[in-house]
Amino acid sequence: MNSTQRAASMAALLGVAGTMHFLRPAPFDAIVPPQLGDRRLITYASGVAELGCAALLAVPATRRAGGVCTAALMLAVYPANIYSVKRYWHRPTARTITLARLPLQVPLVRTAWRIAREA
Repeated sequence: MNSTQRAASMAALLGVAGTMHFLRPAPFDAIVPPQLGDRRLITYASGVAELGCAALLAVPATRRAGGVCTAALMLAVYPANIYSVKRYWHRPTARTITLARLPLQVPLVRTAWRIAREA
């Protein structure tokens, strides 16, 4: 996969995920650590951030910034992934899914950083 395809794939992933924050916010609200405050506000803010990153990645002139912002966003949402493991620990299937998601952030951060370097 070349850098343009990587950027387009990441933009598509972020575009879908960001849109889902507005269409079906409840699952995202549920994994926002309560100490962060208003869960719905944070869900919407992270949706806006994902859509913004998608837009930056989609445009060649802003792709480097998009890669850096996407890598930072993937790191910023990691606490929600950790919290989701804690929240769903008592449900075996959900626990397995949430545990599996933890290492998936690594290739997302690496891919975003690679997009930034190659832009």
